[in-house]
Amino acid sequence: MVGPGRPQFVLFGSSVFQESFIVGGWGAILADLYDRKADIFLRGYSGWNSRRALQVLHQIFPKEADVQPSLVIVYFGGNDAMHPHPSGLGAHVPLPEYVENMKKIYLHLKSLSEKTRLIFVTSPPVNEAMIREHFGNAHDNQDRTNESCRIYAEALVELCKQLNVKVINLWTAIQQREDWATACLTDGIHFSHEGSKIVVKEILKVIKEADWKPSLFWRSMPSEFAEDSPYYMVHPNGKTTINISNGVSRWKIEWTLNGIKSKL
Repeated sequence: MVGPGRPQFVLFGSSVFQESFIVGGWGAILADLYDRKADIFLRGYSGWNSRRALQVLHQIFPKEADVQPSLVIVYFGGNDAMHPHPSGLGAHVPLPEYVENMKKIYLHLKSLSEKTRLIFVTSPPVNEAMIREHFGNAHDNQDRTNESCRIYAEALVELCKQLNVKVINLWTAIQQREDWATACLTDGIHFSHEGSKIVVKEILKVIKEADWKPSLFWRSMPSEFAEDSPYYMVHPNGKTTINISNGVSRWKIEWTLNGIKSKL
């Protein structure tokens, strides 16, 4: 492990998480914001559903690990909500089983450490016409509909209320923008930069408002290697150097306190 140790954030989900590290993606934005604060790990891969998540849960999050994550952001549901295939194969998971699987994921992650914080994320909306345009027959007999995503999203929100765990209803948040169907999605499923910005705002809002000690909001966390150094650029006074460890780069300004405006 690269040292010194610092907080670890894990993104655990499906392709909505895997593709978050593309240029302008929400995972890439978070990694940039936390560049001197925390390490962000991707453990979310294309095609995964809640069943697959349970298969690998203990491998990704072993209880005996020396270091446990400070934050885990969890997303499953979009693939689970697909219509069942006649063969019985595929990503579909019946709603009651999906809810039970998400509860099992919660219980395991909650047991890792009393300092491990959790945020669950629901299925986002989908643009069905765009899906057909981009994927064609690949989704034949396994349709992914906006209505099914709503049902699974609302079920997860209800579960999280019962468990008293933070949850972001992306199905609702994304659709607060009138042109969401074209502006927020690239292929009907995955996020564009505009969609990613909404995801980041919702995540940062939850982190900022949580009463977690210590805070995991990027502006509140200490910067790594923040001490002064004689090797920094020289101050105009010619006698000291300029320590920019806690400076906010111009491209990060929109993510400061005043720039976070949730869609919910």
